[in-house]
Amino acid sequence: MNDRQDPYAHQPQVYGYDAYGQPVYRPDAPERVYDPYGQPLQQHFFSPQETGHGGGGYDGYGTAGGYDPYGMPAQQPPRQQTQQQEWIPRQAGPSYTEAPGTREPEAPAPGAQPHEAGPHEPPAGRQAPGEAPVPTAAADSFSFIEEPDEDSEDVIDWLKFSESRTERRDERKRKGRNRIVALAVVLVLAVGGAAAYLFLSGSDDKKGAAASGGGQKRDVIVVHLRQTHGGGSSTALLVDNETTAKGTTVLLPNTLAVAKEGGAGATTLGKSVQDDGTGATRDALNTLLGSDIKGSWRLDTPYLENLVELVGGIEADTDTDVPGEKQGDGPVVRRGTAQSLSGRMAVAYATYRGPGEDEGKQLTRFGQVMQAVLKKMPADGASATRTVETLAQIPDPSLSTEQLGASLAHLAALAKKGAYATSVLPVQQDGTLGEKATGGLVKDVLGGTVRNTDPNAAPRVSVKNATGGKGAATSAQITLVNSGYSVIDGGTAGAAETASAVLYADEKRAAQAREVAKTLGLPAGAVKQAKDAGTADVTVVLGRDYKG
Repeated sequence: MNDRQDPYAHQPQVYGYDAYGQPVYRPDAPERVYDPYGQPLQQHFFSPQETGHGGGGYDGYGTAGGYDPYGMPAQQPPRQQTQQQEWIPRQAGPSYTEAPGTREPEAPAPGAQPHEAGPHEPPAGRQAPGEAPVPTAAADSFSFIEEPDEDSEDVIDWLKFSESRTERRDERKRKGRNRIVALAVVLVLAVGGAAAYLFLSGSDDKKGAAASGGGQKRDVIVVHLRQTHGGGSSTALLVDNETTAKGTTVLLPNTLAVAKEGGAGATTLGKSVQDDGTGATRDALNTLLGSDIKGSWRLDTPYLENLVELVGGIEADTDTDVPGEKQGDGPVVRRGTAQSLSGRMAVAYATYRGPGEDEGKQLTRFGQVMQAVLKKMPADGASATRTVETLAQIPDPSLSTEQLGASLAHLAALAKKGAYATSVLPVQQDGTLGEKATGGLVKDVLGGTVRNTDPNAAPRVSVKNATGGKGAATSAQITLVNSGYSVIDGGTAGAAETASAVLYADEKRAAQAREVAKTLGLPAGAVKQAKDAGTADVTVVLGRDYKG
C-alpha cells in the first residue's frame, strides 16, 4: 500500500521522546521508522498484542519498544506515565567536530549488560554517515570556573593609586606651565612698555645721532701700502657706509700718534707699521679713533703694480711729473688730466714725494690711485675675489681673501656711480687730532670718538733720556705708566744734561706738567713752558740729577 492510499499517511502524532531525543509516535498510527544510518524502514503497524503492552514504539536505534538502548528487554512504563513525561530541550552549545575514534563509549548502568551492535548499528565510538554529532554529558557539563585571585584587589588598588598620582603630577605641571606663561606675558609687557618709553623719549636723540654719523652701519678696513725699496709706508682707511650708500678713503699721516703695542707708551703711525705690524697698528687705531676696523690689508708695491695690471690699467689726474729712476731718463708719469697709468706708473705716482713737499701731497696721490683702482674693480663679489686671488699674496689673518673681495666689490660699485670721496685726516703738529678732525672725519665718516681730545683724559708724556745711561729712562717710564699717564718713548738725547726739565707748550697743560714733576720727584723749578716742547702734551728730559 502506498502513501496515497494509506489512511495513516498523514503527519504522525508524537506523544514523547526517548532518552536520545528521538520522537516516539502513537502506537495506533503508522510511523516512519529510520535505521541508525538515516534509511527508512518498512512501515508496520504494531498491535497491542504484538507489543504486549497495549502500545509500542522504537528506541533511538529503530528497535522495538521492548528493548533499552543496550539491547536488553525494557519494561514499558505505564501509558499514563509516558504521557506525563516532559522533554527538557537541550541548551544550544558551540558546534564542534569530533575526530573519528576519539569519543569514549558511555559507561553502562550498574547491573546492565553491554550492548552488542546489531547488523544495522554503527560500531561504538563511530558516527553514522549523515548523523549530527551528539555531545556527551561530560562535554555538556564542562565549564570554566574563574577562581578569584587574592592579589587582584591589591593590583587594582595600586593601579588606582598610580593613576591618581600621575593625574596629580600632571595637574601640578599644568599649573606650573600656566604660571610660567603668565610670568612671561608680564615680562613681555614690561619690556615692551620700557622699550616704547625709551623709543619715544630718545627718538630725537637718535635722529641727531644719525644725522651726525652715529647709529650707521659701516664696513671699515685698513690698507697699508709698503714700499719694498726705501722702507716707507702709506696708510688709509677704506670706509663703506651702508646707511648713506657712500664710500670714503680716509688717508692717515704717518705722524699720527698712536699707542705702542701693549699700551706701554706711544709712537707714530709710520713706526707702528714698521715695528709693531698690522695687527698691533689696527688695535692702536681702533683705540685712538673709537672706530671698528674689521681687518687689515697689507699691499706691498709689487702687488699694487700687479693689481693695476689685472684691472686693465687706471686713469688719474696727475698733479706733477714723476722723474725716472735713473738720471737722464724721462718722466715716468706726466702731469695732466686723465692720464693712463700702467702698474709701474701707478706705483711711481702713488709713492712720489717731491723735494720740500709735506706728507699730505704724497698721501693725496696714493688716494687717487686707490680710487682709480676701485673704479676698475669688478662690482660682483665672485669676480673681485678671483682678482684678489690672482695676486697670490698672503692674506692677513683678520681679513680672508673672500672677505677682502666682497669689500672691494661693494666699494667698486660706489666708486663707479660717483658715490665715493677721498680725504686726509688732519693731524696737528704734535701728532694729535684737533677739533677739526674730531667733528669732521672721525665722527661723521668713521662714527667714532677721538680719545686724545677728551679733556678728562690723561696727558701724553714723552720721556727723553739725557742721563747718559739707560736704566733711569726705563724707571721713569714705568713710574708714569703706573700713575695712569700715556707715555711716549722720546729716545736718547745727543748730549747728557745736568738738570732735568719738564716742558709744555700749551698753557692748558701747565698744571699737568707740575703733576708729572711731582710724580717723578723733580723740583717745581724744573717745570717750564717752551714752544718747541715736542709732539706730546708734556715732555720730560731726564738729566743726571734724576735718581729714579
